[in-house]
Amino acid sequence: MQENLNALSSRPIGRLLWEYSLPGVVGMLVMALYNVVDRIFIGQVVGPEAIAGLAITFPLMNIATAIGVLVGAGSSAWVSILLGRRDYERAGTMLGNALTLTFINGTIYIVAFALWIDPLLRAFGAGDLTLPYGRTYMLWVLPGLLLTNIAFGFNNIMRASGYPVRAMMTMLIGAVTNVALDAVLVLGLDMGMIGAAIATDVAMAVSALFVMWHFFRPGVTLRFSRGTFSLRGSVVWDIISIGAAPSLVNIASCLINILINKSLVAHGGDMAIGAAGIFVTYASLLTTAILGICMGLQPIIGYNYGAGHFHRLRKALWLACGAATVICVCGSVVGLVFPRAIARAFTTDDFLLDVSENCLRISMVAFSVVGFQIISTTFFQSIGSSGKAIFLSLTRQVIFLIPLLVWLPGEFGVDGVWMSFPISDTLATIVTAAMVWWQLHLISRRQPLPAPAAN
Repeated sequence: MQENLNALSSRPIGRLLWEYSLPGVVGMLVMALYNVVDRIFIGQVVGPEAIAGLAITFPLMNIATAIGVLVGAGSSAWVSILLGRRDYERAGTMLGNALTLTFINGTIYIVAFALWIDPLLRAFGAGDLTLPYGRTYMLWVLPGLLLTNIAFGFNNIMRASGYPVRAMMTMLIGAVTNVALDAVLVLGLDMGMIGAAIATDVAMAVSALFVMWHFFRPGVTLRFSRGTFSLRGSVVWDIISIGAAPSLVNIASCLINILINKSLVAHGGDMAIGAAGIFVTYASLLTTAILGICMGLQPIIGYNYGAGHFHRLRKALWLACGAATVICVCGSVVGLVFPRAIARAFTTDDFLLDVSENCLRISMVAFSVVGFQIISTTFFQSIGSSGKAIFLSLTRQVIFLIPLLVWLPGEFGVDGVWMSFPISDTLATIVTAAMVWWQLHLISRRQPLPAPAAN
């Protein structure tokens, strides 16, 4: 309702960021259980080869996520800006076009994955030992990928239109379903990779139904209506131009995973890939919490930028950067001090534990700066600066990391792969800090609109 939107421009920023980010953080952490629980059950019940096989599927999952994020993040960012401008008609058109795009994109990549699953997995580094596990998981999880895009994408729009708690509930419902089904299918019925995939599919179906129910309800701020589902060129371009930045992060992750997997196979074998999977899973838990903050920050920045309340925008940005840095520092310390304990959650194999411990000790050295970089990319995305957001998305994942992955393993073997991560993180953060400082300088020169008095 309208009061949900008025709060974005009137409530104290600290309180507002807490109210919007806490449900996002909780929801995203719970959603992370989709992947983490699958990996824990598979690693403990099926074995270390299965964990390595699951790691091989990460690039394909990243591609599917990237396509979903292209629509979900782009449309939610524009919904915030348009609601700030009181342009409700175009915001409704954005919602309907987002659903049509999601169905079109999902159908295309699901068919493509099913037709070329083996060549794709081979290209991503699958060997004879890991290919059967990766193929089995992907073929069974394919039906749930479209549902995943619906659940995640429209969850973001739900939050952007003023319903952060309900957005959190969307993710909680699915995550609880996933955990329960994993316990039954993988542990109880010993269905292995197939059971984990089915659990994810069903959980995503539940989340997708819940989020769709919200947008068909009468009385909500933004809902589906006739005439908004036919694609309009200008609306599609707006969605893609803003969604391109976070989407490229996932595509870059796919390319990086290919390079990492091939380098790990050459220098460390299948168990090194398994160790990378454990590191990625742990790091993803931390970045997932940061992405929850980003979800709360995005509608606040987008709405206040659209409304011209720039002092509120700056305060929200710095509060979010501080919170994200605290999470990263804590996660980095735990990863450096207790790496073996983290790895033991996923495997009991002694060799894989040793490789994973070494991986975490090196890879987490500079992780404390990652939060600032992620928040800053969301900042540029939220104000409609798609080019800058895209550039920042590429600095950490492509511009710095790829050259390091090409050079360092030749000098230091498998340790060179692990060393690439902290060096890339540090260089990307330096570039990000300079760009944020300049953007805030430009914003400070614009004439702000008066903000309503705080309640």
